[in-house]
Amino acid sequence: MDDRTGHRWAAFKASPLFPASVLVLILAAAAGLFAGSYTYAMANPTPHRVPVAVVGVSHQTVRGKAFAAGLEQALNASLALSFDASFEHARQAVEEQRVFGVIVVHPGNDVTLYVSSASGASVAELLATAAPKVAPRVGVRLTVRDLKPLQRGDPRGLALFYITLAAVVIGFIGAVQLSVQAGALTAWERIAFTAAYAALGGLGIVAAVDWGLGALDLPLLESWFILALTMFASGMVFTMFNTLVRRWAMVPTWGLMVLLGNPSSGGAVSWPLLPSPLGTIGRWLPPGASINAQHTAVYFGGHQRLMPFLVLAAWALMSCAIFLIWRDRHPGPDTA
Repeated sequence: MDDRTGHRWAAFKASPLFPASVLVLILAAAAGLFAGSYTYAMANPTPHRVPVAVVGVSHQTVRGKAFAAGLEQALNASLALSFDASFEHARQAVEEQRVFGVIVVHPGNDVTLYVSSASGASVAELLATAAPKVAPRVGVRLTVRDLKPLQRGDPRGLALFYITLAAVVIGFIGAVQLSVQAGALTAWERIAFTAAYAALGGLGIVAAVDWGLGALDLPLLESWFILALTMFASGMVFTMFNTLVRRWAMVPTWGLMVLLGNPSSGGAVSWPLLPSPLGTIGRWLPPGASINAQHTAVYFGGHQRLMPFLVLAAWALMSCAIFLIWRDRHPGPDTA
């Protein structure tokens, strides 16, 4: 590279044209990745391993196994079967979200398939569609019932995905706006205002979806807390990346929370239908943890699990810690 070319390159890098050119390339790649990630996860959901309980005494479960084998062949998937002598025990497994359906084998040739739309609407739909085609081939009379239906205002089971998406996106957009509009905030003031808009934003989502539209009957305090914690974690994730990579912070934030987190969350497509890596990763990211906690709060009250809250809290605390430790790198003031 000669001196003239080197001078032009140095001048280009020092001008606003350089970051603008980089941004054009990033946005072009992001558009493709955005479409690709959602298409990969959601366009053609395919069952991989669906937990199902079989109820019946030993000689009856032979027909249950035959029916389950027919379902596996029809779905091109593996049913992870567990065998229970008691329907109540199987129902409890549904409540604890350990199984997605129950096959009850009655005396004679009668079989009842209980699906659970609240456990996963997409899984329930696949089972309910395939089962009537399988029953005549294995010689059983089939009845399909929904053991845990969705709420009337959410027939497709997507409302929880939408409210979580709102909490995630507004969470980090709020942090972006704090950096732009209130850049002089100190570190602790920034954390406090992130917590403030998260608390009010969570209540706003509950008010709009439950009180305003009546789409979901949300348990107020629990759903509010989950949404607020999600918004706070999302906002602090952006603040962390803004500390580490400064003006390019939106790139890793968008990649983690939207490109990877939302498609793998299990909100739009239940985890048994997701590609296996996404189904595993999603539970450890804020969107997936938030949907898991919200899903249990709304449909399986009394069986809430601690892990989703620990995941959200871990992301929030890690982000706060990194921001505070390296706050001198943040575009705002470096005083506490």
